[in-house]
Amino acid sequence: MKKGTSASSGIGIGKAVIVEEAELVIKRENVSDVEAELGRFKGALEQSVKDTEELAADLATRVGEKEAEILQGHIMLLSDPMLTGEIENSIKNDGVNSEFAIETVCNMYADMFASMGDELMQQRATDMRDIKTRMQKILLGVRSVDIASLPAGSVIVAKDLTPSMTAGINPANVTGIVTELGGRTSHSAILARALEIPAVVAVENLMEQVKDGDDLVLDGSTGEVMVNPDAAVRAEYETKRDVFLKEKKELEQYIGKPSVTRDGVQVEIVANIGKPEDAEKVLQYDGEGVGLFRTEFLFMDRTSMPTEEEQFEAYKKVAIAMSGKPVIIRTLDIGGDKEIPYMGLEKDENPFLGYRAIRFCLDRKEDIYKPQLRALLRASAFGNIRIMVPLVTCIEEYREARGLVEELKTELDEAGIAYKKDIQVGIMVETAAASLIADIFAREVDFFSIGTNDLTQYTMSVDRGNKKVSYLYSTFNPAVLRSIRHIIACGREAGIMVGMCGEAASDPMMIPLLLAFGLNEFSMSASAILRARKMVTEYSVQELQAVADKAMSFATTAEVEQYMKEFVESGTV
Repeated sequence: MKKGTSASSGIGIGKAVIVEEAELVIKRENVSDVEAELGRFKGALEQSVKDTEELAADLATRVGEKEAEILQGHIMLLSDPMLTGEIENSIKNDGVNSEFAIETVCNMYADMFASMGDELMQQRATDMRDIKTRMQKILLGVRSVDIASLPAGSVIVAKDLTPSMTAGINPANVTGIVTELGGRTSHSAILARALEIPAVVAVENLMEQVKDGDDLVLDGSTGEVMVNPDAAVRAEYETKRDVFLKEKKELEQYIGKPSVTRDGVQVEIVANIGKPEDAEKVLQYDGEGVGLFRTEFLFMDRTSMPTEEEQFEAYKKVAIAMSGKPVIIRTLDIGGDKEIPYMGLEKDENPFLGYRAIRFCLDRKEDIYKPQLRALLRASAFGNIRIMVPLVTCIEEYREARGLVEELKTELDEAGIAYKKDIQVGIMVETAAASLIADIFAREVDFFSIGTNDLTQYTMSVDRGNKKVSYLYSTFNPAVLRSIRHIIACGREAGIMVGMCGEAASDPMMIPLLLAFGLNEFSMSASAILRARKMVTEYSVQELQAVADKAMSFATTAEVEQYMKEFVESGTV
């Protein structure tokens, strides 16, 4: 058995098909006719854009507009005058062939993105290398692997899958995906989940241990992969697959049902989104609102700042789509590790402790923060928008942000522009400082939303991207659990809503604890909503108090995790 990272849940059983792209050999060649070479490059660029547009259109028809946006992001990269201009300058000034100019310029951008350490920027690096290879293949006349025509019962095995390769997959014929590289948040993993194909990524030395035609069984929920398993193991996983598909079908009965525990405690189960189009998925899975709209995605994949009007239209679109359901929109959370070139940010020595989020926004009030807050206020006239301030560490930061909101309300009143007069302004509780003074914040803010990813990182002093210390990164650590319980208690005592928008909100082992602590709102990826609702309806908050007390009595992460695993599996304390 091999272990990797779960990327898309489900059981995949089938024959291994090794997908290996031909390795391109790019050499520097001097060209004498620069104009002709520029023509070659422009021809390859146009063909790449055309091919990607066709792939995006096909994906939009088969899967959805949201998934097609990943490839539309590639088109934006290919159309970026800064990128294409640098390639053209390299051809003209250095007198080199197009393939080499593309190699050097695209690698420079890819390396820059990869060095940022942020998951989103790492994905930009993958996207940049994807478009680089596609242009070079056109120039060299190399054909890509035709993934669309794989036979039924195929399990794709690859070093890595680029978004353009994944987009061409026919889910009717592909029963699973296994890769040696990649992560859960990579675009290829996102597409695998959208296509509902079980997938496991980051399996070490995979390509050395699997050959074409091997029998493969993979569990996309646990990250396990078995090569040429015996008949008994195969039969066991066939049964697991049938159970998984049956449970998936049964979850549909929770559409339209309230999220209420057995003893009558009502909670909200809402979704995290990154773009206005994501609201469709929230409605599809019957989400009760949006618990986190990450606005930084509106600022990325472009060469200039989105205008107030562009932001207003994006926020308004979500507000209207959600028809009065709450929509919590987080103000811009960039800086440090999330670099946006046109903003001119310097790279911090320690990005997670640096110039980011509210610190950055309060320093750039006039050109960035006020236009965003004004756009949010204007959009609030069309729905139930709430404003959330990220990475707050002291009450002064919140007061200054709140003060700007009130100042802008006065401006809008004077201009006769409508907005939600009683719009709520809350904070994302994701720092140790905010947790320790949660009682002080609770007296002034309108709501809390716990960001467990950063809260865990800051509480444990662990860079979650550093594999050497990743063993310390767990929301089940007693220190993190105490922090979460304290934040919820402070919010409940003050009578404000307390939500959670980190990964932990949809964790089956965490949900019982959060219910016992008194969490009001659980925000997660849209596809996790119905399973979470099913869990909520099966529990009694009163009965869960004993479970929480027991879990909080342990001294180590391992003890807590083991206890909660046994409880969830057996249903008894």
